[in-house]
Amino acid sequence: MSTSIVPTTFARLPWGALFLVSAIAGFGLVVLYSAAGGRLMPWALPQGARFCMFLAGALVLSRLREDQLKAASWPAYILLVLLLFGVEGLGAVRGGSRRWLDLKLIRLQPSELMKPAIVLALAAFYDHLPAAETRRFSAIWPAALAIAVPFALVLVQPDLGTALMIAFGGVTAMFLAGVPVRLFAGGIAAAVALTPVALSHMHDYQRSRIQIFLNPESDPLGTGYHIIQSKIAIGSGGIAGKGLLRGTQSHLDYLPEGHTDFVFATMAEEWGLLGGIGLIGAYIALTLWGLAVAMRATSRFGRIAAGGLSTTIFFYVAINLLMVMGLAPVVGIPLPLVSYGGSAMMTVLLCLGLLMCIDRSARARRR
Repeated sequence: MSTSIVPTTFARLPWGALFLVSAIAGFGLVVLYSAAGGRLMPWALPQGARFCMFLAGALVLSRLREDQLKAASWPAYILLVLLLFGVEGLGAVRGGSRRWLDLKLIRLQPSELMKPAIVLALAAFYDHLPAAETRRFSAIWPAALAIAVPFALVLVQPDLGTALMIAFGGVTAMFLAGVPVRLFAGGIAAAVALTPVALSHMHDYQRSRIQIFLNPESDPLGTGYHIIQSKIAIGSGGIAGKGLLRGTQSHLDYLPEGHTDFVFATMAEEWGLLGGIGLIGAYIALTLWGLAVAMRATSRFGRIAAGGLSTTIFFYVAINLLMVMGLAPVVGIPLPLVSYGGSAMMTVLLCLGLLMCIDRSARARRR
């Protein structure tokens, strides 16, 4: 390889986005270090290793061409649907849910990969349609079906949070493709009308989460315990926080899941409002970079895909923050790059790699 190619390749990387991702993940490692009582194990060190591995994968993915990405979109979607069917029959049960395929070397969660896959598949679908065809029913029902199949398969696992994320990503792609807004309004009205039916088919714990969201104090020592302790932790942090390793809610085990779903509460207690604003600001900046990639894209596929992938990252953050603050029911969505675990980190860095791929292809076309 020519020595001039390597510097050029590095110069074209989106260093601002890579810095933001690394800064968020690095701050997450500090939070996990504190949550473990000032120890790298069992959370911070494995999390750091995962981040390095997935970031390397994102950089490799960014070297693909956009046409290769588009060609692989529907095969990847179909493969993941088949894997979701496989989860129903052969999946490993963990925490009362059947979400994983045990492949011996790794536990694969196909529903996580479906979040970016549904966006890419619909972007490829609408890229083949003339813009005038988008408003016809023949351009809407295939996309709705493509969303409904994985949504239903994930919902019965049961995993309401991930099912909603898949639906949000798919609907966003349809919106960016130009599907009329009135149809979304009709879909929302239909969803509201079907709410009683959905509630009747929910598991008991899912109905309980909705009831607790409306009134956490109705069961303060049971299902409402998580959200009450989360609010206490966030509120007790004040403006500047209690300081590293000085959080009481997490260190005295009052805050359940303080290193996973409720890691923001652990962070806010020690870093306060300023830490929370800084972290949210970094997520917003990363999302805005993704939307800028969508604006720079030179193809319809690139614009829809980049916009959908950016909003997938946004939905991750928004749903988790609303959940830990008691503004939405607890649905088990982690805070990406900060919560301990590989699934959300893998999805976000996969989105990052895909966005870098689209951005690099757009820049290449302009030269």
